[in-house]
Amino acid sequence: MTLVITVILVALVFEYINGFHDTANSIATVVSTKVLTPRQAIVLAAVTNLMGAMYGTAVAKTISSGLVETKVVTSEILVCALLGGIVWNLITWWFGLPSSSSHAMVGGLCGAAFAAAHNNWSVILWSQPSARHWWEGKGVLWKVVVPMVTSPLCGFIIGILIMSVLYWCLRNWRPRWVSQLFGKLQLLSAASMGFMHGTNDAQKTMGIIALSLVAATSAGVFDRLPGWLQFLHTPAPVPGKELEIATWIKVICAVVMASGTAAGGWRIIRTLGHKMVKLQPVHGFAAETSSAVVIFAATHLGIPVSTTHNISAAILGVGAAKRLSGIKWTVVERMVWTWILTLPVTGFIAFCLVHLLRVLGFIE
Repeated sequence: MTLVITVILVALVFEYINGFHDTANSIATVVSTKVLTPRQAIVLAAVTNLMGAMYGTAVAKTISSGLVETKVVTSEILVCALLGGIVWNLITWWFGLPSSSSHAMVGGLCGAAFAAAHNNWSVILWSQPSARHWWEGKGVLWKVVVPMVTSPLCGFIIGILIMSVLYWCLRNWRPRWVSQLFGKLQLLSAASMGFMHGTNDAQKTMGIIALSLVAATSAGVFDRLPGWLQFLHTPAPVPGKELEIATWIKVICAVVMASGTAAGGWRIIRTLGHKMVKLQPVHGFAAETSSAVVIFAATHLGIPVSTTHNISAAILGVGAAKRLSGIKWTVVERMVWTWILTLPVTGFIAFCLVHLLRVLGFIE
């Protein structure tokens, strides 16, 4: 029982860090364009994150039952997986690099499961293609690797298209009129971005907590629970069915993420909002709208995409539509390397932690 509580607490720590680490995703543009002050933007992001986290559970179901074999998942394994993600998130936050908390969690989970199975790759659900559409396939390939490439590409392309259309529509407008209009519209796009961030990112921790409860229930940890703790009892779903996420899990993850968001993430805000490309309200509106559209589609399909990758790619798309030379490519290069390294590094950290626990005799 103590281990289960430990997993939940570590998962909530990850969720809190995810909140302040990824705050920049939804508010960097609205701060950099001076439409809102940093404090106002954080309040907006916290409220919309909270609302979004309560909407749907498709991504949580993917995390809890669609990436690794649940039979190898124990409380110790989940702690190692989460610590792998936490360490990487803190490193990238310290250096102001907008990395993906989503991929940090997935990498940690896969690395820990691989080590738990004594280096047996079969415990990772690599590919379960769908007979109808690729986006209905399951496993790490279809739910993580393919979207890791396609979702930022879509954000980049949609960013270029929206910004190009806006340039054409506004070609005869005075700059002052454009700034006034899109200063107001950016409030809506920033709120949409915050909401979509909540729908996708908060659900990943929900999936981890649900997975830990399933593992504990299967191990008989909850067999003698008092009546008031029966809500922890979470049996594994029957074959062919997805795990249902309890309401209390959704509520606690939503509140913790909103609290983390309220703490802010100024280092990453500076990178996204100031260092990559100079933004005006119309650019911020285009970038946030592009990213929100992509994340909405991914959440609907149960795909745990990176909010960071999407908004960053959308900002690049908007910047490319404006002027390629205005993009600071050295900053972009650092970001891309961070994206590439996230899955293998977090997987390696979690892998090492599992083997360390094995050497210390905590797991077999």
